[in-house]
Amino acid sequence: MQRRHNLIVQGPPGTGKTFLARRLAWLGLGSTDAARIELVQFHPSYSYEDFIQGFRPDAQGVFRLTAGVLLDICQKAAAEPDKPYFLLIDEINRGNVSRIFGELLLLLETDKRGPGHAVRLPYAPADAPRFFVPENLFVIGTMNTADRSLAPLDYALRRRFAFIRMTPEFGLPLQQLLAAHAVPTPVISRLVGRLTELNQAIADDPELGPDFQLGHSYFCQPPPNPAESAAWLAAILEQEIVPLLEEYWLDQPAKAAAHRRKLLGS
Repeated sequence: MQRRHNLIVQGPPGTGKTFLARRLAWLGLGSTDAARIELVQFHPSYSYEDFIQGFRPDAQGVFRLTAGVLLDICQKAAAEPDKPYFLLIDEINRGNVSRIFGELLLLLETDKRGPGHAVRLPYAPADAPRFFVPENLFVIGTMNTADRSLAPLDYALRRRFAFIRMTPEFGLPLQQLLAAHAVPTPVISRLVGRLTELNQAIADDPELGPDFQLGHSYFCQPPPNPAESAAWLAAILEQEIVPLLEEYWLDQPAKAAAHRRKLLGS
């Protein structure tokens, strides 16, 4: 983070991308100070006017020039240059990133930070202060690699970010977490064995691949009653995992059904 200031955590669904992004921010702050963290989620209707600056109606229905999420946190960070600030962008590739970012595409670069590179915003009056991204603002985005409906990030934006890849983890840490909550060993073994086998099948499928594997976060909230562990696992598999597999193999229902039987079989 100190080297690039901008980071994207990418990976398949359920690998804890947002969880990690928030904790990286807490690590950078040295605390859980929510006042210096801003979280926003991109979506297809999200716009430049929401993110940076635009005219929006107030309580009386009068349109006024209003600062967006980015402009607001940049102003806060600039007022406290000795303290780090973090902007977390969940699902960064779900919006029209080039349109949303606008001038930020230039100002995000590490060597373009600070007032020396300030620019005038399109909606701002001529005498308004110029906009810049302060050096103490860090941007962390998350990106789902398995959603076919999302366009890949363009190379201009990619060049301004470092990337961390998250992968499914069904090894010792998850097993220890479940064991600490008294989940029986046979249930843990069933979970690990079946999800490992399923992920290998997904990774080997030429129409899917590793980006479509299923993550461990589906199973990170064990049941409060250990006696319900088997029912807890069955419910997650049937209600959350199987519907996703049916979507993955929409045009191959026999394959989806075969994996459903493997997952849910006793």
